[in-house]
Amino acid sequence: MSQTMIDQFMEMVRIPSESGDEARFLDWLKDTFTALGGSAEKDSYGNLVAKFPAKGCSTTEPILMSCHGDTVQPGKGIEPVLEGGIIRSAGDTILGADDKAGIAELLEALRTAEVYPPLEIAISRQEEVGLFGVKNMDYSMLSAKKGFLLDNDTLDTIIIGGPSYFAMDVNITGKAAHAGMEPEKGINAIVAASKAIAKLKLGRLDHETTANVGVISGGLIRNGVPDKACFLAECRSLKHDKAQNVADEMEAIIKSEVESVGAKVEIKIDNLCKAVDIPADSDTVKTAKAALKTVGVEAETTFMTGFTDASIYNNMGIEMAVVGIGAQNEHSTDECIAVADMEKAVAMILEIFRLSAQ
Repeated sequence: MSQTMIDQFMEMVRIPSESGDEARFLDWLKDTFTALGGSAEKDSYGNLVAKFPAKGCSTTEPILMSCHGDTVQPGKGIEPVLEGGIIRSAGDTILGADDKAGIAELLEALRTAEVYPPLEIAISRQEEVGLFGVKNMDYSMLSAKKGFLLDNDTLDTIIIGGPSYFAMDVNITGKAAHAGMEPEKGINAIVAASKAIAKLKLGRLDHETTANVGVISGGLIRNGVPDKACFLAECRSLKHDKAQNVADEMEAIIKSEVESVGAKVEIKIDNLCKAVDIPADSDTVKTAKAALKTVGVEAETTFMTGFTDASIYNNMGIEMAVVGIGAQNEHSTDECIAVADMEKAVAMILEIFRLSAQ
């Protein structure tokens, strides 16, 4: 058991870094990378990029290692505890293993590696709220064409593809009226929203496509016909054209249903991410599989309809495989991680270094 890694991980999760509030943590990490012999600087958006020269080899081609530095809420006042080989939060907060466990494992690998190729390390901010950090990264600071994102939970899967994602903000305007005295003079915006949502196809549409309405709000008083309502919807698919078609269909349904009751609607649709995948036999995947075999893990490739920074890296021409860090129950107050899995992840990273240095 590496006490240094455990202590450093616990120190990291105690530093608040909810999305948008990562600066203090990234400053801490900048100093840590520098102390390990690397150079580190932030780009104009606040992402952190560190670089380490090759160690123990003559390889000149760099690889990119990446994590994200932000966490979800509630991520302030985290107090980690270690019991029975499991690290979890002692209070009503997340642990922050997503993705600080990946960073802790990477730091441990940097401390103990005997060999690695030139390394470029990118720690993005605001990943959890829309991949904004990696989308706004200064790619002139990176030269690597291949790399590994430490942001999968399980060690036995390697993520090779992610979805196209469409976010929809729907704002409905009806007509206010007194609900008891003259309701017939009003146009109920909540009813209009309800009719639209009821007509949408939601949930799992097929094995690679989903749609959802996650937020709805409207009205101010019980006895008033509400003239305003809004809801937030989304759709995603591992096929871009399919996601686009679902988004178009949702837009048409919402418009038709809202206007059928005389209300007006504004729909803002953002394509926040475009589907991308890398071959299952790509160099990064083969390297990751070989590295995991050294710790007794036979990893399989998979696709996910959630998001990681790899979707953006791959769309930018940097081949990125997403490997596991061992975290469990992310985005919840039950989040935890086994020290044994962290040690396996470190061994995987060390072997990735060795294989990439050849």
